[in-house]
Amino acid sequence: MAFRPLLRQRAVVPATSAILAAGLALSSARYVHAEAPENSLEAHLRKPIYDDFAAAPPKDDSKPVEQQPIKTLPAASKPYAPTPTDRLTEQVARGRLFLHGYAAAAEDKVNSGLTEALRLENSFTSTVASLAPPKESGERVMPGALYVLVSAMAGSIVTRNRNIVLRASVPLAVGVAASYALLPITTRNVGNLIWTYEERYPAIAENHIRVKERVTRFVETGVAHSKMSAAMLEDKIGSARQTVEDWVKKGK
Repeated sequence: MAFRPLLRQRAVVPATSAILAAGLALSSARYVHAEAPENSLEAHLRKPIYDDFAAAPPKDDSKPVEQQPIKTLPAASKPYAPTPTDRLTEQVARGRLFLHGYAAAAEDKVNSGLTEALRLENSFTSTVASLAPPKESGERVMPGALYVLVSAMAGSIVTRNRNIVLRASVPLAVGVAASYALLPITTRNVGNLIWTYEERYPAIAENHIRVKERVTRFVETGVAHSKMSAAMLEDKIGSARQTVEDWVKKGK
């Protein structure tokens, strides 16, 4: 009696397994696979583990393969002969280039000429401005220049009946002396400007230096003689005064 429940349990287990297997077989007609089929959508979207590149989409064999057109070799071209219109066009182009070259050269010449003229004008104006005396010196060019001109004319009038050497040298000497007396700063600036031009020619510069030395020596000698004459005149006047005073004293 004790073995009956055990026998019942052993008989129930195979029956239960058979019923479960039959139920699974009849309940679903779907097949379970360990891996997804190759033609499924997940197989195309899933990236392989050991490959860095994206999987290539499947080839569709239904589309026809396009055939590349067969390239044919070009036929041998005939030699080109220029037409009269082409030759006329070439001649016109040459003429235009020729005229353009001459026009450009003429324009460059005009531009260079204008540039040189502007440079000379600027140089002249700056040179004239450099000759003027400073304002604080109190020296005025216009009245002084008129006085110098009048002095030179007076020297010419004085020597009008003399020889040609005196008529040429005396007015110049009188004018230079008057300019040094009336316009010392302007005269010195003009002398420095003339000296800059004379330095370009050594012969003229040497002659200028010699003439300047002679004139300076002559002026210094004249000043010394005038001082001596003035001293001698003062002595004579003093002696004459003394004589007159003595004579007046004796008369008393």
